[in-house]
Amino acid sequence: MQNKLQELTDKLYNEGLSKGKQEAEELKAKALQEADQIVSQAKNEATAIVAKAEKEAAEIITRADNDVKMASTQAINALRQQVEKMIVTNTVTLAVKEAMSDTKLIKSVITTIAGAFNAANPDSVALEMILPQSMKSELEDFLKNEINGKLCKGLEVEYVKGLSSGFKIGPKDGGYMISFTDDDFNAMIGRYLRPATRRILFGE
Repeated sequence: MQNKLQELTDKLYNEGLSKGKQEAEELKAKALQEADQIVSQAKNEATAIVAKAEKEAAEIITRADNDVKMASTQAINALRQQVEKMIVTNTVTLAVKEAMSDTKLIKSVITTIAGAFNAANPDSVALEMILPQSMKSELEDFLKNEINGKLCKGLEVEYVKGLSSGFKIGPKDGGYMISFTDDDFNAMIGRYLRPATRRILFGE
């Protein structure tokens, strides 16, 4: 009887031990599986974070590179324009100023323009002119004796301090005037010189 009781006790113990080991192994396997999943997920997330960071870094570098290139291009273009403007201005301004201050040349130009209005034409109109105050003493008699009445039907002249050289002319009360100042000639000649200057300086 005692032997049977011992056998039963041993059997129960062994079965309990076996079941406990099995459950422990299952728990261990499950824990290992979950740990593998966590590690795998962490690796995937880390890879995604690194990839995103690398992409953002590449985009920042590209933008910075483009910004630097754009800024460099703008700076070069601005410098070229300054050089071009300086050369054209220094080349043209002095020559034009001297020419437009030449009384003999001004008289010749005025004669040609006033003659185009043709005083002999019945439809000819009176003219008005704006001239520099500084040229009044040199041009007043010429305009009165050579232009007014001979080349145009009447001439009204205004001498102003705000005009440094050249002149403006147009039909009296006609609503417009043709300008022949140094600024006008500088702009006109500069438009022709700039392309040539660019070709010489920059090969364009």
